[in-house]
Amino acid sequence: MSKMRKAILLALYGASAATVFTPAMVSAQTAPAAEKATDPAIQTMTIVGSRRANTSATNTPLPVDFISVSKAAEQGGQFDLAQTLANISPSFNSTRQTGADGADLVDSAALRGLGSDQTLVLVNGKRRHTVSLVNLFGARNRGNTGTDLNAIPVMAISNVQVLRDGAAAQYGSDAIAGVMDITLKKNLGCEASFGYSQYSVGDGKNYLPSAYCGIALGEKGVLGITVEYTDRGRSNRADPGNPRTIGDTKVTGPTVYLNGEVPNGGNDKLYFTLGTQQRKASSAAFARGGIGSDDIPSRNSAAMYPNGFVPYINGDINDIYGTVGYKWDIGEWRADLSQTYGFNELKYNVSNTINASIANKDLLAGGKGISPSRFDAGGFSFSQATTNLDFSRFFDGFMNGVNVAFGAEYRRENYKITPGEPGSYNDVDGLGFGGNAGSQGFPGFQPGDRTDKNRNSVAAYVDVETDITKLFKLQTAVRGERYSDFGSTLTGKLAGSYKVSDDVLMRGSISTGFRAPSLQQVYFSSTFTDFISGKPMDVVLAPNGGTVANAAGIPKLKDETSKNYTFGLTFKPNSAFAMTADLYRIDIADRIVLSGRFDADNYPALGTTLQALGVGQAQFFVNSINTKTQGLDLTASHKTNLGAGKLSTYLGLNYSKTEVTKVQAPASLKGYEDVLLSERERLFIEQGGPRMKATLAFNYEQGPWAGEFKVIHYGSQTLGTFSGTAAGVPNAYYEPKTSADVALTYAFNDTTKLTIGGNNVFNVKPTRQDPNETDNGFHYDSVQFGLGGASYFLKLWKKF
Repeated sequence: MSKMRKAILLALYGASAATVFTPAMVSAQTAPAAEKATDPAIQTMTIVGSRRANTSATNTPLPVDFISVSKAAEQGGQFDLAQTLANISPSFNSTRQTGADGADLVDSAALRGLGSDQTLVLVNGKRRHTVSLVNLFGARNRGNTGTDLNAIPVMAISNVQVLRDGAAAQYGSDAIAGVMDITLKKNLGCEASFGYSQYSVGDGKNYLPSAYCGIALGEKGVLGITVEYTDRGRSNRADPGNPRTIGDTKVTGPTVYLNGEVPNGGNDKLYFTLGTQQRKASSAAFARGGIGSDDIPSRNSAAMYPNGFVPYINGDINDIYGTVGYKWDIGEWRADLSQTYGFNELKYNVSNTINASIANKDLLAGGKGISPSRFDAGGFSFSQATTNLDFSRFFDGFMNGVNVAFGAEYRRENYKITPGEPGSYNDVDGLGFGGNAGSQGFPGFQPGDRTDKNRNSVAAYVDVETDITKLFKLQTAVRGERYSDFGSTLTGKLAGSYKVSDDVLMRGSISTGFRAPSLQQVYFSSTFTDFISGKPMDVVLAPNGGTVANAAGIPKLKDETSKNYTFGLTFKPNSAFAMTADLYRIDIADRIVLSGRFDADNYPALGTTLQALGVGQAQFFVNSINTKTQGLDLTASHKTNLGAGKLSTYLGLNYSKTEVTKVQAPASLKGYEDVLLSERERLFIEQGGPRMKATLAFNYEQGPWAGEFKVIHYGSQTLGTFSGTAAGVPNAYYEPKTSADVALTYAFNDTTKLTIGGNNVFNVKPTRQDPNETDNGFHYDSVQFGLGGASYFLKLWKKF
């Protein structure tokens, strides 16, 4: 392979792979990627960010991280995909939440410090659906939807490609921060693993049996089947004597994925994917006090819980994903027709709880003051059906070659909210002095929240990749979309790379992008009863276009728009060392945020209007801020012989700074920008994730032994408090923290490996805070790497 070709390959698989791989992965996967580049089969593999079919990484100027996941399935100490990637990629963040209602049940994930719904996720190159949940609480991604990466078993995955660049002009909505393409396995053979882990204090026990088997279909077809069962126990970091349960959510349930293809002569083939997960999750809400506390009789009953209680918010999650498609040749053109369907449902039930108004009515009637302790609280679902028709062709008679691709997409989405049983939300006594309405911990959805809304969109795109010379490559893309609910948008992209020397490749891009408001943001509705001045009043998160939102003058939601700029270079002076650096800037206009609560105290005129509608407080989703995100991705990797073995070293760093540059309130809320976006909410947007994250890892292999030592450094964060700086309470500052992971693997033979290790072995936790001012009401908040502390694991892998 020529040095030039190696350098260009490095821009995507070598250098960018080094951008993401730990040393264990650098040695095991980066080098083979380069070695296999001459394999004709590799030449036609799909590369995210490129629609070119006749070559692979050598013909796209965009920074793409190539993460082989097989080693994580065999030896990794993190058992789900979100945590696996968070411990590999510096630009990727996912922190388990606690005390954040539904956000505890579904781990959100994000690139470059932006929202979880500003990263597009693909599976085998096809759009994956988002979750039905919109995050309302938690230390990050408030007001965002996102994609549940943990619905896909790690064992089913071949690799994950991360395009670290805006790509809405290529793939449509949500690709502002970048694109993740999860490629599933379809190789022959069988393998299985069993993982066990627990925290050093003895809780959070996690069992994960997983198996994959690829079987032949006909002469050249293959069907890959993955089966996995998750059993993760609850953890608790509450102080002795504190009745709360603060820690990881309890999770159980099976996952099954099928992935395969059947050739049909020549280059024609039928391909398909089908996956389903049924997950039961349970998180703990804030504790309610017993006798002698203010919670009796307002939120508790002495007859039921004299010593107080902790309500549990339980969620039954049903996730389905399927794609069927056909690829064929039409003359010199390559065609691809596919249909994709995704469905996500979350049903709530609340246990170990009480409806205090029911208990109070029972008490007034001469009873003991008893209420049911479990309620069906309702839930929501989201479905998405996407039809794609794509064409591509490579012309070798123009300049040094040009690839032309075009296509169309039709997508239909549906969002539903189902109310809970009456006892989960109603105020039985109607008096307000005895007991609060609804199930404590999580009041159920009311009949007025019932929703069943659809929308559709149509898109068309043109994508041209041109080899101007052997050294200079150019990529252009234009995409237009029309949505049935907010109108049309047009986006474009221009990217290029230039080979400066045998060792240096420069690359850059400029693009526009957009994110359509999710149906969850447009139509989410939640109503619960609070007591204001002794009178029961509804507190409403009002859906866009509804009576309350219209009365408040909230305009119709529209799309967020972005401008993305990147510039970078790769440097590879020899086969042992590689370095890459990419600067980026992302300007987003009209970002959608969840407002603060408006009421008669902070906005008297609006409060009067709301009270006339029977609403005490209301909050809304609004296109109300502009942000600027600037950052740097920097990586370096090195391989060398050391003694009788091989040492691989890897450094990856991401620095990202987001600033709110403008708060633009709608006309009805002018002058009340501090309520629309408080300092606390602004800091969640600007510093919901650490501004810097770096990974330094070492992997040493000798004979059957392999050892890994990895250090992950998280930069500082500053988050707001409930009291606020205006009340003299300083913001919460989280110092930079560093965790360390270790693992030791012994290969009994080529088909059997045993790994033991530990994560965060020095038991590092975030900076202690005043629990009265943190989002989860605990002195360790759910930031950086979380509050769980040190854990240990064992994993046995066997190939058949």
